[in-house]
Amino acid sequence: QVQLVESGGGLVQPGGSMRLSCTAAGLTFSRYTVAWFRQAPGKEREFVAAIRSSGGHTHYSPSVAGRFTVARDNTKNALYLHMDNLKAEDSSVYYCESDEHLIVRNLRTASAYDYWGQGTQVTVSS
Repeated sequence: QVQLVESGGGLVQPGGSMRLSCTAAGLTFSRYTVAWFRQAPGKEREFVAAIRSSGGHTHYSPSVAGRFTVARDNTKNALYLHMDNLKAEDSSVYYCESDEHLIVRNLRTASAYDYWGQGTQVTVSS
């Protein structure tokens, strides 16, 4: 059974930094494309960043490019999202998602992924 567990969320002031982690179990992690999505109340789930299984190529939403960094550690079955210069509009529930056979054109589509975690809340507020 595949499990994805996010952690690291919480309250941070505008301009601050935070690192999210996602630990995976029940899958050969290195074979999977993994991604971060976020969803605010009343809004659709939004693509944040992804890192592919082959070559480790990264992709970012324009709204976070230059502020967020996605990384993976296949030896630990872990995915990370380092977030800098956080803004109020970054407040959301952040989800880790994974898929073994995802094609690139579906990378930014939440429903294209087979597995996701329960999410972790990030609140950016003074």
